[in-house]
Amino acid sequence: MLDKIEDRFDPLTFQWVLDMDYEGGSMSAYNLGKLVRIELRDIWMSESSHFTPWLAREENLLTLGETLGLELELEAQERAVGPFRADTLCKDIGTNAWVLIENQLERTDHSHLGQLLTYASGLEAVTIVWIAARFTEEHRSTLDWLNRITDETFRFFGVEVELWRIGESPAAPRFNVVSKPNNWNKLVTQAARAIDEAELTGTKALQLAYWSALGSVLMAKGGPLARERKPQPQSWMSYSIGRRGFGINAAMVRPKRQVRAELYISNIDAKAFFHLLHEQKSEIEAELGYALDWDELPEGRDTRISTPLNEIDPEDRADWPRQHDWLAARLNEFYRVFVNRVRGLDASAWEPEDAPEAQRPVV
Repeated sequence: MLDKIEDRFDPLTFQWVLDMDYEGGSMSAYNLGKLVRIELRDIWMSESSHFTPWLAREENLLTLGETLGLELELEAQERAVGPFRADTLCKDIGTNAWVLIENQLERTDHSHLGQLLTYASGLEAVTIVWIAARFTEEHRSTLDWLNRITDETFRFFGVEVELWRIGESPAAPRFNVVSKPNNWNKLVTQAARAIDEAELTGTKALQLAYWSALGSVLMAKGGPLARERKPQPQSWMSYSIGRRGFGINAAMVRPKRQVRAELYISNIDAKAFFHLLHEQKSEIEAELGYALDWDELPEGRDTRISTPLNEIDPEDRADWPRQHDWLAARLNEFYRVFVNRVRGLDASAWEPEDAPEAQRPVV
């Protein structure tokens, strides 16, 4: 039986060693790898040709978004904004606000700071993300100052990017936030400054409070959706699953006395993706442990796969803990079961059964 585990630093090998003591014996010298920092230019030789296209990939925007507490969806690369061209232009799914990302693989400089201010002046509401290899103290202080003097429609993030490797492993990126809006974590979780609850209708105020409470439960549970997420006064909350046009949603349907967890597909290939997932129905439902509602929504473009909690009252605040526990569990389960399946979908693999042979997509 394992009795004790201790780690210690071996001064001879300059490595951490894991000592594991067992009843009746011990096993030592479990060598751990050493983190080695990699120069950015060794991987990304050019900002425009290498780093920007890499960052624009969905999985990398997801990693950056998780670091910042945003849900980023790519809109354009090298997009003209005033006299300059922005490296990456995104939308924050939760607020539909612009998120403009400017990259530097070197130390920050005044030229890029000027560009960022030009971008902010050209967009009515925007989040600016300045990514660089290293921030000078004066540029970090400038972003802090901008966050103090501007209102909630403008937000400035400073992010340092690093690359690390263990042994011969592929280099792995790490984003470190060095500047962010004042009270950002509180703003994200409570949306206190973004929306004046006094101006909301009763329904909108209820929705905002309901999703804010759900966000707290998701954070407390620590699952894959434990992310800072700004609630909105609407009937649903959407969480990224790492691919554009797909969302893990929590939805409130008050007339039906129902809340539901769902995978919502909203893109031009939604029907194809829906049917490809439906082909895996037995495996998916077996992994989840319950049946799902498969809604093709034939009258529109989108599709939905969901499970409901019925006969509940979203206005009954005393019952919110039960409702939110149920939603949090289902949302995290949906993410775990669907995330790899969604990333592997190829719309061209679906052949509609009623399509003429000549109209079927070529696989």
